[in-house]
Amino acid sequence: MKLLVDEDELAACVACGLCLPHCPTYRVTGEESASPRGRIAAMRAVHAGAAADDEFHDFMARCVQCRACEVACPSSVPFGRLMEGTRATMPVGRATRAAYSVLGHHRLLLAGSSALAVLQRFGAVPRRLGVPRLALRRRPLVASGTDVWLFTGCVMDAWLRDVHADVKRVLEATGAGVALPGAGAACCGALHTHAGLVDDGHKLAARALDAMPGDAPIVVDSAGCGAQLKEVSSRVVDVHEWLAPRIGQLQLRRLPYRVAVQDPCHLRHVQKTHGAVRDVLAPIVDLAELDDEGLCCGAGGSYSMSQPVLAGAIRDQKVAAIGRTGATVVVSANPGCMLHLRGAGLDVRHPMSIVAEALL
Repeated sequence: MKLLVDEDELAACVACGLCLPHCPTYRVTGEESASPRGRIAAMRAVHAGAAADDEFHDFMARCVQCRACEVACPSSVPFGRLMEGTRATMPVGRATRAAYSVLGHHRLLLAGSSALAVLQRFGAVPRRLGVPRLALRRRPLVASGTDVWLFTGCVMDAWLRDVHADVKRVLEATGAGVALPGAGAACCGALHTHAGLVDDGHKLAARALDAMPGDAPIVVDSAGCGAQLKEVSSRVVDVHEWLAPRIGQLQLRRLPYRVAVQDPCHLRHVQKTHGAVRDVLAPIVDLAELDDEGLCCGAGGSYSMSQPVLAGAIRDQKVAAIGRTGATVVVSANPGCMLHLRGAGLDVRHPMSIVAEALL
């Protein structure tokens, strides 16, 4: 069986092990098979003709795809591409395909989320499923201009629309008019790409960008969505990246919070714009840095649902690091991270919600 990977990239790993301390699954299991080095060894074996059995599939499925190993790798092994190509080779069940297809149909996603919120109120949704408490109502968003597009997406809009409202308010406070995309931008395809549905992911990303025509910047407030869309268009910019040089235009008050900054992996390791989060928050709150070198929180898109035991163990390490800061509030710029950490009882907010609260 040949994997959908570049053979030169697959051969680039020299098995030095410098990635091991940065891999969340290796840190919680200590197993070689749960490390980037071990997974690449398994990829090479299958690519050379070994059977892609259930054990191989399990090795790949247990990867949270945080890509922290890429930053640590002296050989610049593009592990993210290797993992995407490998997962694209693996079979995806009909139920999984059906679940992901909903993300591209926004009205259906909103209706399903509302129904789920009602069921939660009656205690009909088991907590073991890890579904966060959903809002019964969502504030409508209304366009105010054409200076920037605000990408709204799927899960972020259905489950955390209040964050979009906060972002829109901050953007407008700088004097920018905000345009909102139509139905074509229902999903960026990031979750599909992570699950191995690479073609579907690329099609959704292209469709989303087509729904935001022109030359105006496309501002994204979800780290995973931003990473996905940046691979397709140079117009895409993380909201903190956009705001950082304009923060002086805002009238802000200081807030009495000590805030721990949790960097989503796709902001820190892929977009490499996590410094902008600190730039926009520094004038407002007392910032606390974690001592875990940006270790993943275990959310990983749908990883916390597909691998709940590993995701929980990884989260426990993150919660401990947050606890050592003495912070009362945690900020994270990705919906999966926010919801996963809230599941541990933490007060987790989007950085832009803090900025919105500080507006005078």
